[in-house]
Amino acid sequence: MSTFLFDKIVFGPVQSRRLGTSLGINLLPVNAKICTFNCQYCECGFNFKPQESHIPSRNEVKNELRNMLSEMKADNKKLDVITFAGNGEPTMHTDFASIVDDTIALRNEFFPDAKISVLSNSTLIHKPTVFDALNKVDNNILKMDSAIDTTIHLLNQPGSSSFSAKWLIEHLKRFNGNLILQTLFLQGEIDGKHIDNTTAEEIKAWLNAIQEIRPKQVMIYTLARDTPAQTLKKATYKQLNEIAGKVKALHIEVSVSE
Repeated sequence: MSTFLFDKIVFGPVQSRRLGTSLGINLLPVNAKICTFNCQYCECGFNFKPQESHIPSRNEVKNELRNMLSEMKADNKKLDVITFAGNGEPTMHTDFASIVDDTIALRNEFFPDAKISVLSNSTLIHKPTVFDALNKVDNNILKMDSAIDTTIHLLNQPGSSSFSAKWLIEHLKRFNGNLILQTLFLQGEIDGKHIDNTTAEEIKAWLNAIQEIRPKQVMIYTLARDTPAQTLKKATYKQLNEIAGKVKALHIEVSVSE
């Protein structure tokens, strides 16, 4: 299996390792990968944008979601969560906040017990509209793969050279615990450089950051699909559980997915 793009605005439902039966929303083109990160492990591959690509409008998203939810309701299908994910960073969409409002209204109409989740890389949480919208959803799932700058820039390749762990931690703290922190652990090589965010140094810095941020939950996981960088390896289940034990010692809920 190789990296892939989501070819619809609304896709699924799929069985998520972490969230259950999930209906996905892709706010980016179906023929491009557009993100403020360029993660070495992203299942959608590295960033690229062809000359002709279409970002769906607010109304397109709303209509597609209404049609899908109506069909699922009529067929008595199960739905645990509606998840903003797709071919890049969802909060990049200029109407992200309004689309979240539309999604909440449609969820309440068709599947009031379903949760709404956003999978975000945290790069745009400084924007007031993004910050406010993320505070409205049930599962505000924000990424922090490392608390060490050199690792962040090697692994996540942020679009801004000024992006730093300090900036990230300070802005995550602004949620006052209303977030789920997600971290992907791995080892390997990138451009001839060793990468391993499971080392004692990495975990110490990461746990210190968690103590400052105090999220309501931490999700830790490892590679499950093909990656654009071919020299990466999964963290072991034993490693993930050892890390989880350290989070539990901070009295913070933690989940582990292989």
